Amino acid sequence: MTETRAEIRLPTRELRDDLPFYQNVLGMRLDMIYPADDPAVAVLSGHGLRIRIEKGAAEAPGTIRILTGDPDAVAQGARVLTAPNGTRVEIDELNPPLVLPETEHAFVVRRLADQAPWIVGRAGMQYRDLVPSRLGGAMIASHIRIPDGGPVPDMVHFHKVGFQLIFCVKGWVDVLYEDQGDLRRLYPGDCFIQPPEIRHRVVEASDGIEVIEIGVPADHITEIDHDMTLPTPQLRPDREWQGQRFVHNVAATGDWRPFRLSGYDARDTTIAENTKDVAGVMVVRKGQGTPEWTRHDADILFGFVMAGEMLLEGEGKQPYRLAAGDAFVIPPGMATRWAAPSADFELLEVTLPGRFRTVPAPPPG
Repeated sequence: MTETRAEIRLPTRELRDDLPFYQNVLGMRLDMIYPADDPAVAVLSGHGLRIRIEKGAAEAPGTIRILTGDPDAVAQGARVLTAPNGTRVEIDELNPPLVLPETEHAFVVRRLADQAPWIVGRAGMQYRDLVPSRLGGAMIASHIRIPDGGPVPDMVHFHKVGFQLIFCVKGWVDVLYEDQGDLRRLYPGDCFIQPPEIRHRVVEASDGIEVIEIGVPADHITEIDHDMTLPTPQLRPDREWQGQRFVHNVAATGDWRPFRLSGYDARDTTIAENTKDVAGVMVVRKGQGTPEWTRHDADILFGFVMAGEMLLEGEGKQPYRLAAGDAFVIPPGMATRWAAPSADFELLEVTLPGRFRTVPAPPPG
């Protein structure tokens, strides 16, 4: 097999000024230098990088980022340096801790009829943003669809998240998950919770598949795992990832009970239990009784109408008649009423945390 190497070229005015920095400060190894009498080119390697410093090269100095599990062990703990040739060097954590932004609470209504744009995202899937403000970066809620089904050009990957939900609205999708056996098929009403950093791969989807994906925080990293092959040989249904278990909740086996809001029934997807109350996911439909005004103290309460209609009333707001495809966020402390649900009404509710208080509220005015 023919050996192949790749290197990045950086400019310099005087090579002898740069070598001590790259060798002694950054700890890189000198692999090549020429000509001997008046060196103009040096090739160095280190930290998984190969660079060619060339006198008079036309490129800009650029930026080198060194990611390591021990930043203090590189360059005597400096985090930002500038080499003699002008190259900026940033030294950072290889696996920085996940930062959950403080929620910027807001009352949000997002209607399908408003024709929010569909954006082509990862693996050719189409995304519609359900909470444009993302509550200050605290969460992202996406309506995802694949118009033409078949095999999905996905790779084994994982997400650095605090919480992530995949809920099927239409069609079906096949996914492989680390340590969870063979293909898992999601049908309408079913959902997966993807614990932080569980490896998975979307394999195939039906025509017209639609899912709701919730991610916390809004900006999170997706990494490709080039080394893992799915399915993995071991089956570990009770494994935890950062305290959370994988959940494949099946709608057909759901247990419907009276919801915390009068006038509705709900089925619990068991996600609150399996995330240790990081989040809760309920499917809600019209039940017995009369809807009443209430307040809640959850940090985030998100709803997505899957079928039918209802009237969302909120203190200080005009009522919103919501239909299938519409989404909303109700901030803590705000009095609201889910009024006049149609007989076929069905809604997905996602809350953070999984357990919170809901109390009666006097009607506004």
